[in-house]
This record gives sequence, C-alpha cells and structure tokens, in this order.
Amino acid sequence: MCAAKKKLMVPENVCGRPLGLQFHHKTGDLYVADAYLGLLRVPARGGLAEVVATEAGGVPFNFLNGLDVDQNTGDVYFTDSSTSYPRSEYLLVVALGDETGRLLRYDPRTRRVAVLHDNLSYPNGVAVAADGSHVVVSHTALSELRRYWVRGPRAGENETFAELPGYPDNVRSDAIGAAVDAAPTLAVRVGRGGAVEEALDGLSFATVSEVGERNGTLWVGSVDTPYAGELSPR
Repeated sequence: MCAAKKKLMVPENVCGRPLGLQFHHKTGDLYVADAYLGLLRVPARGGLAEVVATEAGGVPFNFLNGLDVDQNTGDVYFTDSSTSYPRSEYLLVVALGDETGRLLRYDPRTRRVAVLHDNLSYPNGVAVAADGSHVVVSHTALSELRRYWVRGPRAGENETFAELPGYPDNVRSDAIGAAVDAAPTLAVRVGRGGAVEEALDGLSFATVSEVGERNGTLWVGSVDTPYAGELSPR
C-alpha cells in the first residue's frame, strides 16, 4: 500500500510522514521524527526503520516534527508540535494559538524519553549547540527562535534567541555556530548573538521548509514540492 510506485490515495497517517531526521555520526544510526509513527531509528547498515518511542510522560506522540542529535552524547532532541492537532491540521495549530507542544529528549542508552518543556506554542525545528549546553527551537506561530538550556548551571532556563521575519520551520547549526533557519518564502541566517545576518528571498518555492549548507552551496527543500533546490554561490 505504501510503496513508492503505488498510486493509491491513502491518508498520510497510514504510511507515515517523516519530517525531522539526523545521523548520529559515531554509530551511523539515522533518527527520524515521523509525524504519525513516532521516533524511528534506521541502523547504519540500512534496512527497515525501528520504532524506538511513541510516547513521553504517559502522553502519546501526536505531531512529531523537528529533530537533532547531540553528537557528543548521542541524545536525540525532538519536538511534538501539538498534542491536540495532527500534522494534517497544522494550520489550526497556528490559527487557534495552540500551546500544547513539547520539547523532548531521547536517551539511546536507557531508551527513555524525557519531557524537557511542555505547553509550548508550535515548537518545530531543533538545533543542538556544539557543546550540548542548549538547543535552539523554532516556534512557528511566534515567529521566533528560542534557546533552551539543557545542561550546565542554566539547565531548565529558556529565552528568546531571535525574532524572525516570517514563520520559521526547520533550523540548523552551520560550521561557525550560527543557526540557519528556513521560513515560508524566505531563508535567514542568524548569528551567534541572535541577530539576523542574512536573508534570502525570491526563491522559486511556494514555501521553504528546510535549508542545508555544504561547501558554500545551499540545498533547499519544501513540503510543497517533489524536488530539492540548489543555490550555488556566484
């Protein structure tokens, strides 16, 4: 039913909707946040994905979204954007001001998920700091990036990291420690201090949901298009 060559019209919750994914470089494992199926792990050798978690704190996952891996510890940070509305109704999360999202952490050693923060407004993409002291989360409805301290003396605290000109989706850390954020019709680069340093507009996408940088080239993805874009430096 869910094979790529099938043309059947089936609800996306049947076959799943992978949104966030990241490798743990040491083990080669690929972790996937699927909006409907839960937190998945694909072993380094490839093959069928294993479901490693479907709930946290007694509450089932409802709309898993962004994900990143702490490369030092192997811990997986990810978001459950709403415990009220599924991904197929994501517009209601914004329109109704839903604040039931959660920031979560999966420990691969114990195979347990901890709820770090709840009652959040549409938490979406996640980026782990190089030293593992904090994660930056994009809050779509609030048009902001928020920093959550997860280790050290400030663990448990959080603060606004950057206010953005749009509705942020995914967020990634680049080689110099700044965050690259993707927002509808716009991609922005945010410096370490939280200031918007660069903005790209006029891209030929209906929306931009992911931006990745490699060797100076930006790779752009969108949930509305069946292809990825390449933006090379001049």
